[in-house]
Amino acid sequence: MTLFGGFPFTLAEAAAGASRRSLLEYIQAGGLIGYLLVLLSIVAVALLIAHLLKVRMSVMAPTEVVLGLEERLQRADTAGAIEFCRRDENKSFLANTFAAALTRCSRSSFGLLELRTALEDSGTKEVEKLIRTTDGIAIIAAIGPMMGLLGTTIGMIGAFATIGQLEGAARSNELSNYMSLALVTTAQGLLVAIPCTVLYTILRRRVERLAAAVGEIVEDLAATLSTPGSERRSPRIASENPEPVEVA
Repeated sequence: MTLFGGFPFTLAEAAAGASRRSLLEYIQAGGLIGYLLVLLSIVAVALLIAHLLKVRMSVMAPTEVVLGLEERLQRADTAGAIEFCRRDENKSFLANTFAAALTRCSRSSFGLLELRTALEDSGTKEVEKLIRTTDGIAIIAAIGPMMGLLGTTIGMIGAFATIGQLEGAARSNELSNYMSLALVTTAQGLLVAIPCTVLYTILRRRVERLAAAVGEIVEDLAATLSTPGSERRSPRIASENPEPVEVA
């Protein structure tokens, strides 16, 4: 009766002892692998901030760039539009897309007849650039579990070496340290990888949604070159929260 009655108490004591461990102690329990995983998590946060600062409607299609392009395209001033888009202060997803497309049309025998095709091609390249801003997070999501597995392997190697080399209390202490290393690094790797995997998916969808919203502005601007003035419609001004657009 004493044996079974004391078992829950023992579990409660173990849980209480584990809960008293600080975050720093958990990191230290992972050894060098634990510190590297913490560093990776910091890098992931930095990459997230950089992505959010770069991939925004106000950066991808600034209002002043939209209005400046509209003014020049309404006059059919393609040379002026190219020069406007290439200015350093106007560099953006929208400006880069039009600069590449209009330059291609100016060198083509088909002229503006292939404007829409050129815009699609240059827009696709710009989208690929934005998607690459999420690659770092994807890499961290991939190597996090691998580093955790490396820590597990190191811990198991150390545990088996301890069994063969030490005896008594010393063996028990070393064995528990290596087993702790093996389990803690596995948990640390997953704690880094799981959020990064979710974050990568969300950011990819965000890029697609914002690119689709800018694509609508591009279409409106392109229409100003082929539509009579009385029938032209003003392009949509960029919004930080565009309506969701389904992307195939």
